[in-house]
Amino acid sequence: MRRRVRIARRQIERISRTATLGGLFLSFLKIGLVGFGGGVAVLAQIRAVTVRKRRWLTDSEFAEALALAQSLPGTSAGNSVTYIGLRLRGWRGAAVAMAGFILPSMLIMIGLAIVYKHIRAFPDTQRFFHGLNGAVVALILVTAWRMGKSILTQRWQWWLAVLSFLTVALFDATVLEVVLVAGLIGIYIDSFAETQLRRLRNLRTIAARRRTRVRARLAKRRRSRKKEQPIADEDREESLTLRSIGILAVAMPLAAKFALLFTLSAIFLRIGSVTFGGGLVMVPLIESEVVNNHHWLTHQEFADAFALGQITPGPVLITATFVGYRVAGTLGALVATISIFLPAFLMTIAAGSSLRRFRDNKLVQALLRGIAPAVVGLLVAAGLSIGRAGIHTWIGLSIMLVAIFILVRFRPNAFWVILGAGVIRLLFGAVGLG
Repeated sequence: MRRRVRIARRQIERISRTATLGGLFLSFLKIGLVGFGGGVAVLAQIRAVTVRKRRWLTDSEFAEALALAQSLPGTSAGNSVTYIGLRLRGWRGAAVAMAGFILPSMLIMIGLAIVYKHIRAFPDTQRFFHGLNGAVVALILVTAWRMGKSILTQRWQWWLAVLSFLTVALFDATVLEVVLVAGLIGIYIDSFAETQLRRLRNLRTIAARRRTRVRARLAKRRRSRKKEQPIADEDREESLTLRSIGILAVAMPLAAKFALLFTLSAIFLRIGSVTFGGGLVMVPLIESEVVNNHHWLTHQEFADAFALGQITPGPVLITATFVGYRVAGTLGALVATISIFLPAFLMTIAAGSSLRRFRDNKLVQALLRGIAPAVVGLLVAAGLSIGRAGIHTWIGLSIMLVAIFILVRFRPNAFWVILGAGVIRLLFGAVGLG
């Protein structure tokens, strides 16, 4: 009997260590349901499942996955999930694992976006969000401080961080441009000589001249075609005009919806493909696009969306789901969510097949050395922007300062700090202090 029990136990352990597509989906679905706090907290849960419980990976293999995840755009947790699924079951495993990981937080965020307008109407809810905003600003500033301590080791990196902050905060520059310029500066300092940069500029000039020539030729052809076209009959013109008006009346709403979804997808694809350093790093990019450029959300609504992204399970990038729903409904939420995670997902699959070559690539490392200092400055600028929109009273400022102290001194899970700040703000309102 004991022997049979031992054999059965070994069989169960062997089955649990076999990574099936269903097992991957359910394992990461559970992590997505309880993965509050983001960052290190979620990575610890991923390690507990994949290394300790299921024994799909060894500690060294998990460390390898984490190193790759941190070298790519997107969130380290999402990239780690993708790489683990890829390593165990190929690209299908990567897709299933990532779907299970982000599905719970996406559904929760859609639900919160649906009831957001209703819950904002209550004064107590406004106080709660006011407290959340104070803690969110504290989290962003503390993240920038911690990143700065480890990243800003040379004088040029300090200057790049300060210039990035001033360019965005004072001159309203596009955050994406700042990131790209910072990456080019890193490549220039680490890898390229001035002559190589001159060659690059010459190539761009030649390409621009070629484009200009092609456009001129096309314009010339169009003008010649217009001259050759015969004059149509008046009756035919009227019928064609009426038919065109009917087609436009039907097609314009669909075209407008498609154009809106295309714009939404293009924005989040671009953000997801160029942002290194985790979810918090994407905050200034998302704010710049959805608040400053397209005016889809106000500064206050964006601060609330980011706070909701922090207190829901899963990665903080799930804020994109909220933005997508506010812009284009449920379909917009789905498009925005897929778009912001897709670039990192594809890059992880591509880099996972040649892990060592990617990590040792000097060009990639030079790009990261330039982007990292700029990210520090951009985080400070994002904290300042959200603080202006979400902190209006001395209570909010006090909550922010206390949250900074707690995060620096005790290093707790960010989820509890943000949620606690909202509850404390509610208590202040209940006793009549504002």
